[in-house]
Amino acid sequence: MRVVILAAGVGSRLGNPSPKPLTELADGRSIMQRALDNLSTRFEPAAVSVVVGFKKDMIMESFPQVSFVYNQNFGETNTSKSLLKGLRLTGRDPVLWLNGDVVFEPALMDLLADHLDRAQSFVAVNTAQVGDEEVKYDLDDAGFIRNLSKEVHPALGEAVGINFVSADDKPYLIARLEDCDDTDYFERGIELVIDKDARRFAPVDISAAMCIEVDFAEDLSRANAQLRS
Repeated sequence: MRVVILAAGVGSRLGNPSPKPLTELADGRSIMQRALDNLSTRFEPAAVSVVVGFKKDMIMESFPQVSFVYNQNFGETNTSKSLLKGLRLTGRDPVLWLNGDVVFEPALMDLLADHLDRAQSFVAVNTAQVGDEEVKYDLDDAGFIRNLSKEVHPALGEAVGINFVSADDKPYLIARLEDCDDTDYFERGIELVIDKDARRFAPVDISAAMCIEVDFAEDLSRANAQLRS
């Protein structure tokens, strides 16, 4: 099993001159260092690949223990194409992937452990109230993910930016990410796999663990407040 972290974007909404994954948190670690520390309970550094783009050297110099994938078109493409590069370069292995701006606590890995062992593709979700900017989800009659985008209404909660694709589903997802427009988020690829290929992604409720995707300064403040408490 491999891990892919998507960290190629500019992250302009946070307003920092450095890549968003390098943003320092209240515990003294960067967002990405905290993620790597939490992932290390299950994964060796050699299993982790980070997709970089914006100011890539800063990230690469900060984390020499992992491998890197370069999205040279980071300024014109979105996460669908960064994930596509990451999946292509991890062979046939199943992949847990996450956005490089997700702040989460170690307990989240415990919530994911059983689901990773089942080799069932999944989307980590919560049941919180969501706004316009969050990626939202709903479920089909069998309890699997049906829709996954910012436009879902009514929504059951937020997709938190942590996902898993099994070895069996991976070729389908790669093909659908290729079909995505350059500006699409990777969630569009998941929607296409569900709709066109009848593959199933289970929802994994991680509401019991702190998990915040940092898009805006308000998100960072909320994450730091929870870390302090």
